[in-house]
Amino acid sequence: MTNTTHFGYKTVAEDEKVREVAKVFHSVAAKYDIMNDVMSAGLHRVWKMFTIANAAVRPGFKCLDIAGGTGDLAKVFAKQAGATGEVWLTDINESMLRVGRDRLLNRGLLTPTLLCDAEKLPFPDNYFDRVSVAFGLRNMTHKDQALKEMQRVLKPGGKLLVLEFSKVAAPLQKPYDLYSFKVLPWMGEKIANDAESYRYLAESIRMHPDQETLKTMLEDAGLERVTYYNLTAGVAALHTGIKM
Repeated sequence: MTNTTHFGYKTVAEDEKVREVAKVFHSVAAKYDIMNDVMSAGLHRVWKMFTIANAAVRPGFKCLDIAGGTGDLAKVFAKQAGATGEVWLTDINESMLRVGRDRLLNRGLLTPTLLCDAEKLPFPDNYFDRVSVAFGLRNMTHKDQALKEMQRVLKPGGKLLVLEFSKVAAPLQKPYDLYSFKVLPWMGEKIANDAESYRYLAESIRMHPDQETLKTMLEDAGLERVTYYNLTAGVAALHTGIKM
């Protein structure tokens, strides 16, 4: 029997989800940063800076940015790790990775980039000081397997940082739903000429584990001292965990 999973609110075969997610990000890659700024009123940049501050990357660190897209985290990590460090930008989507690679090169950052699947990371055990994934985990088919891979490649004492949309505080639920399912697809159509991809993104947020569930998933993957920070009333959340 073919295993199934969710693609937004639809139930699909696992291999079909991989193809459909790829289509979404091939479609939105060119307008990705513009749409993020419009959708979040620039807040995604604040959330990422909070993540960067919690990463506390130092010179010489080895860092892996998974589903790194346009390279916002990798760009800063590369500067912080310096010439003695090693920062990898990875993504499963070639269109997104090309955008990120070009932006890093335009800033004079010769950071290695790699097209790879987070569920099958091509790196040795105990290699990285920091592993990050920002707004990418919810699109992965087997989130538990991806988290185990992230834990595997971390050094003992290394930190995982997962920034993702999460469950918003109850008083904001109705206006947030209205914005997500009415305004967001309309903006996707006007700015990126793609309403359906942004409708999927709204649905994928609702299907993603809430804060406590994701905390448990990090612990099940073998991470310790797991905690999370609600950002903008839970619109997003940063989860962190340490490999002991």
